[in-house]
Amino acid sequence: MQMEKQQRHPGGQRGFTLIELMIVIVILGLLVGLVGPRMVGKVGGAKLKTAQAQIEMLATACDTFRLDMSRFPASLEELIVNPGEGTKWDGPYLRKSEIPRDPWGNAYEYRAPGEGGRDYDIMSYGADGTAGGEGENRDVVSWASLDSQNAAE
Repeated sequence: MQMEKQQRHPGGQRGFTLIELMIVIVILGLLVGLVGPRMVGKVGGAKLKTAQAQIEMLATACDTFRLDMSRFPASLEELIVNPGEGTKWDGPYLRKSEIPRDPWGNAYEYRAPGEGGRDYDIMSYGADGTAGGEGENRDVVSWASLDSQNAAE
């Protein structure tokens, strides 16, 4: 009888039973089902915060451009390409020599002068790419922080 056991498990190796494997798979499925949706929500919030940080970076570049050129840029392209107005331009004003796109792959909207007496407006229309919206589809703008936008809603 001892001989039979040694033949069934040579070298002392033993595998998992089908039941043990199914229990592990069920537990992993439950974890993914409970934790997964929460992580997806965090990704959306991170994209909004990334858009706000990029807008603040573009706003700083616009302010620096104004110090050098005595005017705000007519377009965001002037932050990386000399508009050809003498030697006052001291750019590029962005670390990378390209205008970043928002986290959803869309171009930032820029207006100078801005509405309501603002010097300029920089905005992202969120995941849907259209004005307005809620959650990940809401607009991110240069004249208001995400926190103040949350309070207004």
